[in-house]
Amino acid sequence: MNKLRMALVQLKVGSNKVTNITNARNMVMKASEQGAKLVVLPECFNSPYGTKYFNDYAENISANEMGPTSLALSKMAKEANVYLVGGSIPERSAESGNIYNTCTVWNDKGDMIAKHRKIHLFDIDVPNKIRFIESEVLSPGNDMTSFETPWGKIGVGICYDVRFPELAMIAARKGCFAMIYPGAFNMVTGPMHWEALMRARAIDNMIFVAGCSPARDLDFSYHAWGHSTIVGPKGDIKSTCEFDETIVYSDIDLEEISEIRTNIPIYSQRRFDLYTDVSK
Repeated sequence: MNKLRMALVQLKVGSNKVTNITNARNMVMKASEQGAKLVVLPECFNSPYGTKYFNDYAENISANEMGPTSLALSKMAKEANVYLVGGSIPERSAESGNIYNTCTVWNDKGDMIAKHRKIHLFDIDVPNKIRFIESEVLSPGNDMTSFETPWGKIGVGICYDVRFPELAMIAARKGCFAMIYPGAFNMVTGPMHWEALMRARAIDNMIFVAGCSPARDLDFSYHAWGHSTIVGPKGDIKSTCEFDETIVYSDIDLEEISEIRTNIPIYSQRRFDLYTDVSK
């Protein structure tokens, strides 16, 4: 099980939740038909991205109560026979009522095998360019997340989480061969840092890194950068795209990790006598 086909669904997201879910299902099925075994949806795929939308689109995600989006993700993972990283949706906690930006992961039997609440909230203010304060509506998650697959373990972050290298570093040192980030970088930060951050996380840890964005839609106030991308453990771009709705594919060969770690053996050269191992 050293090889798999990964697919990133760069979905165009509108204001109709049912339509968004239906379109996601169609794209997931298409990816499966093209041989993908691991399929990723983008951040906030059932809702337009914006603090004013999160409350209205939020759903419960718990063993006792699954909202319509989670039920649909379970069903499409099973029907497509894929491991499905369900992008993210606004989640309303049944216990506290808090709203989170949450990614669910489903196996090929339709079972939820992981749930990641975005740890680092996107609170930025770039003068005359963009102001976005997720914490006005969202609460942060408090757990790092990974899940098991037939190919090995994979870590998950959401969008702004990619800027914090510790998450990928800890995941890699605990055996993850990839980090997956559903994300919706914007037209200011996207050109500057989207690809650079994914390449940095891949090079730092010698793992595969994938970032899955919504397609750009100029009808809404938040314009996603797009450019869903898969990066190899050498920091090389395996597959990418531009702004439009599409599916990005890459055939992943896990032997590449062993090769680069043998050729450039940083895993045996770290000086934990001088600095802390953040994975401990």
